[in-house]
Amino acid sequence: MKFQLLPSTFDENGKASAKQHLACIVIDDRVAIDAGSLAMACSDVQRANVRDILLTHAHLDHVAGLPLFIDDLYSTLTEPLRIHAAKEVVEVLERDIFNWSVYPRFSELENSSGQVIEYHPFAIGSEFTVRHLKVRSAAVNHQVPSAGFIISDRNTTVAISGDTSEMDEFWMAVNAQPGLAVLLIECAMPNEMQDLADMSHHLTPNTLASELGKLNCKNCPIFIINIKPSYREIVIAQIDELGLENVEIMQVGRVYDW
Repeated sequence: MKFQLLPSTFDENGKASAKQHLACIVIDDRVAIDAGSLAMACSDVQRANVRDILLTHAHLDHVAGLPLFIDDLYSTLTEPLRIHAAKEVVEVLERDIFNWSVYPRFSELENSSGQVIEYHPFAIGSEFTVRHLKVRSAAVNHQVPSAGFIISDRNTTVAISGDTSEMDEFWMAVNAQPGLAVLLIECAMPNEMQDLADMSHHLTPNTLASELGKLNCKNCPIFIINIKPSYREIVIAQIDELGLENVEIMQVGRVYDW
């Protein structure tokens, strides 16, 4: 499987920065995990091929690019864009974004080929298929209904936490996988902001280290995602100080092939 973390933030020269305000990972140029920067940063190939979007939760940094991506494709879609999300996330999208006040309710609209979007609600904890991928959702701990995912093709299994604090159900699901290839896990804030991290249900380097102790696969490569951009340098420095094995920061724009 090929994974690419799309850029979302720009430096003073207008070039993509390593910092991340928005969350979006594209798998095999065909399936998006979240859609924070999807409309703004996807390649032409991805824009032509991504027709399935898998949402961890409905916070703005994970869905901001979704209305724009649908809008860009509206007149050219020959099949609906499929949004895979927990029932509670679909309700938020329809109530708070696609409500005719913030943006059109695309679920009520059609182009010359028919529907432009389809919702595919899933129960957190369920297993389902998205294109060529088998997906198992697992509950994580993020104050709003949120899911992590264990994603497999015929050769590789990758787990992604999305935004979370301390959790158990996700680790139970991950540890049940016989051949985990890679783990992607958040670490949003520095240790000095532990109180805020606890209130907003995010990890710090210290709680990340504690959570990784729950992972059975001790030689599994681990990539850190979803670092708050204002704290990126200090979070990375604190992770480095911990000396955690097999842990590195996921690079924006790089294509990883697992």
